[in-house]
Amino acid sequence: MAETIGFVGAGQMGEPMVLRLIDAGFPVQVYARRSEVRERLAAAGAVPVESVAAVARDAGVVISCLFSDAQLNEVATGADGLLANAGRDTVVVSHTTGTVGTLARLTAEFPDGPVLVDAPVSGGAHDIAAGTLTVLLGGPDDAVARVQPVLAAYANPVIPTGGLGTALNLKLINNVLFAANAQLVAAAVELATNLGVPETSLFSALEHCSGGSRAAGYVQSAGGVESFGEIVAPFMRKDVAACIEAAADRGVELGQLRVVAETGPLDLS
Repeated sequence: MAETIGFVGAGQMGEPMVLRLIDAGFPVQVYARRSEVRERLAAAGAVPVESVAAVARDAGVVISCLFSDAQLNEVATGADGLLANAGRDTVVVSHTTGTVGTLARLTAEFPDGPVLVDAPVSGGAHDIAAGTLTVLLGGPDDAVARVQPVLAAYANPVIPTGGLGTALNLKLINNVLFAANAQLVAAAVELATNLGVPETSLFSALEHCSGGSRAAGYVQSAGGVESFGEIVAPFMRKDVAACIEAAADRGVELGQLRVVAETGPLDLS
């Protein structure tokens, strides 16, 4: 029989993860504050439990899908938290895109606790429902190997990145690189306008030319730079700020990536 999975954070992203885990045949015990979520997941086959501590007990793998480091700290620490109540053989998977410093502090605070792995994601609820979420996975090799089949219930690909913290660092690098790429695409559109090249012609050509990129494709699918900025810029602004904070936490400068991300036509600073 598949090992029991504990789950905390059954929100917009977490709830479809739980459903995919149930469909894959895993017994899932879930802590959710909202009664309607508990009822929906119970109807689907999950076992609602009364506390975070109860989620951790008897679970071989605990998955935490929380928005921020602050939420992760709230759930993970304390006598009633995940790390005090999970067994030493349990693996705790954190989907939070936070800082490596937080993971390091949690590991140091609970040296006899479960194994932590960082698992930031790329994609949305529709990707989870389709089983095609991208998950970066950092941690000890044996823990990573153990949780990969579990995460495969809703993620493909699952990409091992190295030791604890490497997945978070890679996600942040990706985010600031995407922001810089988007700025370059916006600058290319400005140049095209000044040279009399229609934006639609530019994007049509970039689909086949060496200057094309995923960022160009995203800008094109959003309907152009202006609509892309309205829809995506607020999220990229948060991502760039998070990357700056995480780099500062490690005493690292972002260099040219930060310059490009913050000084292009899109307002990302």
